[in-house]
Amino acid sequence: MKILALVLFIAVYVVMIAFQKYRVYAAVAAAVVFVVSGIVPIGGLIEVLNFNVLLMLLGMMLIVFFFIESKMPMMIADVLLDKSKNLCWVTIFLSLFAGIISAFIDNVATVLMIAPVAIAISRKLKVSPVPMVISIAVSSNLQGAATLVGDTTSILLASYAKMNFTDFFFMKGHPGIFWAVELGALATIPIMMFLFRDMKEPVEAGERTKVKDFFPTVMLLLTIVTLIVASFFPNRPSMTNGIVCITFGLICMLHSFVRTKKGDGCAACIKEVDYHTLILLAALFVVVDGVNEVGIIDDIAGFFVRFGGQNRFLLYTLIVWGSVAISAFVDNIPYVTAMLPVLAGVSRMTGTDPNLLYFGLLVGATLGGNITPVGASANITGIGILKKNGYEVPNKDFMRISVPFTLTAVTVGYVFLWLVWR
Repeated sequence: MKILALVLFIAVYVVMIAFQKYRVYAAVAAAVVFVVSGIVPIGGLIEVLNFNVLLMLLGMMLIVFFFIESKMPMMIADVLLDKSKNLCWVTIFLSLFAGIISAFIDNVATVLMIAPVAIAISRKLKVSPVPMVISIAVSSNLQGAATLVGDTTSILLASYAKMNFTDFFFMKGHPGIFWAVELGALATIPIMMFLFRDMKEPVEAGERTKVKDFFPTVMLLLTIVTLIVASFFPNRPSMTNGIVCITFGLICMLHSFVRTKKGDGCAACIKEVDYHTLILLAALFVVVDGVNEVGIIDDIAGFFVRFGGQNRFLLYTLIVWGSVAISAFVDNIPYVTAMLPVLAGVSRMTGTDPNLLYFGLLVGATLGGNITPVGASANITGIGILKKNGYEVPNKDFMRISVPFTLTAVTVGYVFLWLVWR
């Protein structure tokens, strides 16, 4: 059974790397084989499928759809334009703004919100939008790791390690990953100032965008506040976060239905839900449980222990920078899903605080995806928007911005987490 599980596991990841558009089918097929073969008992599927994560993601997708439709992000972007003195600072402000938004909603949704602003500005000034859109994409990917609701990988970590919303800020008397990410983001400002030093064109916002409906913004804020409040209850049900997010998502749908007196908004929302990601995650939960059942996860953990020995710094360094290298080419969702139980095993074998390894994994895997155009969904989305508007982006042009941005942010987060959690 171990050989079958290992072959399936490797096959799934090879397909996801080489044929990304078939990754859902590969993961589902492998999950079915794991269940049919008896490696994953069919009676235990309810526990294996992490409905807390799936409901949380679905709920946030619903809320974000209506938040974008309300035009609130566009209005905030207009305010930022008023505060900018030239195109260089517009690019920096849009990048930082995208990062702040991305700390609370999906990275792809953030790019879809902010990139059109960059396109509109570039057309007005008759300049290329490429630097702005790339900066927006990589900044969105960076800040997604800052909070529990910012990215799928954060949600996966919180669910696996039983972390709550506030643990990302402070945990066990130590600063959490939020501060590592924010310090990394601040460190990228001088990098962007240098990269965009020749972009001196003056800018102005013009007519400010009018928000169509403030209700989705209120719901988004209430979702975040409720998650924070719920995190203070020690014996809360395991499905709490998922129930909170899906409840506010359904309230947004109900509000749209009542407000428009027809179901057009709800129908569009349902159509825009990223079902591929939800199905992929569900299938990967089964696949990872299968390789765990036959002992492969323990074998991989043993490899890390043998390679790093009892040297915590070497282990930590291997996890962070190895994750950067792998996530530059591999989608970080399946990678983090597979690695979390591995790191739990490494922690048990070496006596290392698991949170140091977990946070190191998240920093490396989330930020590492920024290095290449295909390393993160936010990057792919940004490149797609540019292509749709007539701009081709060679890898060298993308990496001219992404590599120094990523290496700076990872290094700062890497050092900070080691000093705090060693």
